[in-house]
Amino acid sequence: MDDDWLELIPDEAAEAPARAGAWTIAVIDDDPAVHEGTRYALAGYSLDGRGLDILSAHSAQEARTLLAERRDVAIVLLDVVMETDDAGLQLIDYIRRELREETVRIILRTGQPGQAPERRVIVDYDINDYKAKTELTADKLFTSLTAALRAYQQLRRLDETRRGLEIIIDAAPMLLDHKSMQRLAEGVLTQVASLLNVDCAGILVLREDEREAGDRHEGGFCVLAGSGLYGGYVGRDPGWPLDPGIQPLVEQAFAARRHSFGDHLSTLYVQTASGSEIVALIDTDRPLSDTDRALITLLAGRLSVAFDNVILYERLQRANVTLEQRVVERTAELIRANRRLDMQRSDLRRANSLKTEILGTIAHDLKNPLSVILGRSEMLADLIGLDPAPAAASEDARTAMRTQVDHIRTSATRLIDMIDSLMADAMNDALDITLRREPVDLAALAREVCEANRPLAESKGQSLALDLAVPLHLCGDAERLREAFDNLVSNAIKYSFPGGAITVSVREESGDYVCAVADQGPGLSPEDAGRLFGRYQRLSAKPTGGEGSTGLGLSIVKRIAELHGGRAEAFSEGPGRGATFSMRFPKEAVGLV
Repeated sequence: MDDDWLELIPDEAAEAPARAGAWTIAVIDDDPAVHEGTRYALAGYSLDGRGLDILSAHSAQEARTLLAERRDVAIVLLDVVMETDDAGLQLIDYIRRELREETVRIILRTGQPGQAPERRVIVDYDINDYKAKTELTADKLFTSLTAALRAYQQLRRLDETRRGLEIIIDAAPMLLDHKSMQRLAEGVLTQVASLLNVDCAGILVLREDEREAGDRHEGGFCVLAGSGLYGGYVGRDPGWPLDPGIQPLVEQAFAARRHSFGDHLSTLYVQTASGSEIVALIDTDRPLSDTDRALITLLAGRLSVAFDNVILYERLQRANVTLEQRVVERTAELIRANRRLDMQRSDLRRANSLKTEILGTIAHDLKNPLSVILGRSEMLADLIGLDPAPAAASEDARTAMRTQVDHIRTSATRLIDMIDSLMADAMNDALDITLRREPVDLAALAREVCEANRPLAESKGQSLALDLAVPLHLCGDAERLREAFDNLVSNAIKYSFPGGAITVSVREESGDYVCAVADQGPGLSPEDAGRLFGRYQRLSAKPTGGEGSTGLGLSIVKRIAELHGGRAEAFSEGPGRGATFSMRFPKEAVGLV
């Protein structure tokens, strides 16, 4: 027999258990002798210090179940003709399309080359080698298997690199999205384990710049996260120093400022732009490959940006807390200042109310008597001029008397003007009028006001008549009501023509008390109707005796009437036909007595 021919010798010995880290290959053939011969020929095979774990399947259907369960198969030695003529070729489609195994190497072996011509199979199916069983001597099987394992190893590295890069790309936005150092550190350990595709334990230690760390960490060190057997370091008090078995490795990483890889323990060093340093200690159950180290170095480069993002975010949060505290303190100061201002405002309102009250008293106690003095002085002037034949001796006396009366009248007029000016300034606060309730006889009050104003009416030749019913009482402020009456009567005198008639009436009408002053003056124009009771509103009519006007009288009347639950009204049949101004008080609104 040719020495190169693969001799199939049955092996009665039991199969040895697969060794850890062995290459897994699958022999799929319906001939038991092929399985036994393959095992015999590959006995003692080793590549890169790893032996073989040989799996067997005697049909394509059995192979489907086997390959679906064992996803670590590196090489498939596959027969073409088994339960059907193309069972092997259909199994190739299953491996590539359904199991989506792109890296597993498939060597097609057939004892019937004509059943699956080599060129067509190579083109139509994703296989890696095609051999007739008669070609596979022991040496050629060794060569084909070794070449296929090398290709598989390279493809696995490329696949791991691709998968690792995908993990890094996917992890970048997730890591940058973390808002706390602890959450970020936990995410880093998770991503490292996923990247290496191993179960690994780890711990992350932060060393901050001393100016930033302050009193938060001992010596500036802080354990951010731990996984696996290092999980107990998180939240431990004190968290530093670490156990003697790992602390020297962490300290060496901080001192050397670079990555370090060992058989099982590796350290990653990351320095951020903000001055902080992070060391990750990774404990794996196998040494890291060159591909693993390259990927983990790439991931560490991305971590610098992620940690800087969190550090800057935490600094911003601390600044916000400080700012919020300052805002709270400033707000408290403003609240205290506002309270002081409120107290001062209250004091000013009381002072202003007192001022208004005093000026109201002046209006009543000074202006009305001065009007009487002015009226009497004009009557005296008229009496002095009545003597038709004065004696020569008394002419000088009458001249002196007339001069003195003129002085009195001039001074009284000036004083009234001064009071009117003072009232105009003070009545800016007229809306702050307050009332003192007491029983008031409206008819008696009207009579007093008329008598006080009668000299002014007589000086202009006007008649002032009263139309008063029986006493009508309401509960109100006598001084304020007198002020309102006085404004209506004095306005009637001021704007009525000389020789005109003025009538003051107090009556009950339709359940209301009505206080009215009717004159025969210039009446009201249409444009006057919209601004009758506004403040500082002067009507189209002018005073007939040259008197002054503040434009406040009717607005004060309106306010006083409303404070008593009533309203002010005006009626005129048109220009030149006089007008009637009145105050109407409903009984139920003013608390009748």
